Amino acid sequence: MRWSHCNRSLSFPRKRESTSISYPLYPISFLLLVVLLSLSAPAFAAEYAIGADLSFLKQAEGAGTVFKDADQPKPGLQLFADHGYNWIRLRLFHTPTRLPNNLAYTIGLAQDARKLGYKFLLDFHYSDTWADPGKQFLPKAWEGKSHADLTTAVFEYTRDTIAEFKKAGVLPDMVQIGNEISNGMLWPDGKLPDNWDNLADLIKAGIRGVGDGTGDGKRPRIMIHIDKGADRKTTKWFFDKLLSYGIEFDVIGQSYYPWWHGTLLDLRENLAFMAKAYGKDIILVEVAYCWRPTEYKNKPSPFPESPKGQRDFLDAVHRMVLDTPDNRGGGIFWWEPAVTGGLRSRGFFADDGNALPIISVFDKSTRK
Repeated sequence: MRWSHCNRSLSFPRKRESTSISYPLYPISFLLLVVLLSLSAPAFAAEYAIGADLSFLKQAEGAGTVFKDADQPKPGLQLFADHGYNWIRLRLFHTPTRLPNNLAYTIGLAQDARKLGYKFLLDFHYSDTWADPGKQFLPKAWEGKSHADLTTAVFEYTRDTIAEFKKAGVLPDMVQIGNEISNGMLWPDGKLPDNWDNLADLIKAGIRGVGDGTGDGKRPRIMIHIDKGADRKTTKWFFDKLLSYGIEFDVIGQSYYPWWHGTLLDLRENLAFMAKAYGKDIILVEVAYCWRPTEYKNKPSPFPESPKGQRDFLDAVHRMVLDTPDNRGGGIFWWEPAVTGGLRSRGFFADDGNALPIISVFDKSTRK
C-alpha cells in the first residue's frame, strides 16, 4: 500500500470439469479412471481467503469510530465475519513512532480476530514505517549494520516475533516476508536491481526465522508479496530471478490497484501466467477501489467511482481470481475497508459509518 497517495469460514467451490461416467455398469473401469484422475489432477489451493487488511480497526474503534450495518452499530470484526470474511491481514512495524502497528497492538487485534474464527496473515514490513515500492526504510535500530549483521537481525527479529505470537495463542496461518518488495527491501542493502544476492539472503533469513519461531516444524505458509498484479513482464522478471536462488515459499501475493497497476484484462493475463509458470497459489493481498470520485477525476474509469461501482469492481475481481487456471486463485484481501480519514473513499463505510453495498459481495456464500 502506498500511503503517500493520499467463526465464519467459507469455502468457495473449486471449478472442475465434469465427466459423465456410468459406473454402475463398469465399476472396475470407473475406479481405474478415478485413480488416474486423482494422479493427474493439479493440487488444489487451500480454503479460499475472503480477507481484509484491518490493521487500523482497533485504533479507529478505540478513538470512537462506530461502524454500522444497516444503521445498527456493530463491532467491526463481527460485522465483517457476518458477511463472509474469514481472514484478517495485519501489518507489523518494527518500532513505530506515529503508527499503532507495533507488536503488542498487533497481537491484541489478532487475538480478537481469532476468537471469531478468522485466519491470520502477518505482514512484516521490516521497517518502522510504511514499506512499499517507493520506500523501504531500515528500522532505526538496524541502521549502520553490515550485510551479515543485517541478515542476522532479520532472522532473530522474525524468530522472536513469531515466538511471541505463538506464546499469545495467535500463531499466524501465513506470513509475508516483506511488503511489496518488487524493488527489494531494507534499502540500500537489499535494493533492486543491483543487490539481488543481498535480497535473497534477507528473504531466506526471514523464512528461517518463521520456522525457528514456530519451533515445532509446523511453519506457517510463506508469502512473497509484490505490487505487479496486472504486470506480467515485471512479475516474470521478479519471480524467475527469485526462484533462481532456491528460495522456498508457498504463496504469491500481489497488489492490484487499477489506477496504478493496469486493466482487468492485464490482471487476468497475469493470473493465468503465474498459475501456469509457478504452480503456486496466488492471492491478491491488496485490492481497493473508491466509492466516490477520487482516483479517476481526470481520466476514464473501469467502473464508476460510486457505491455500486465499487461493489461491481470487487465482484469482477473476485470472479477473475476464482477463474485462475488450475484452481490457483487463493483469495482476495481489501486494503483497508475500515480505514478512516483521507483514504475513507477506499473503505467500505460511508461518512455516517454505515456499510456500503460492497459489504454484501460474499453474502451468498456465507454459512449462516
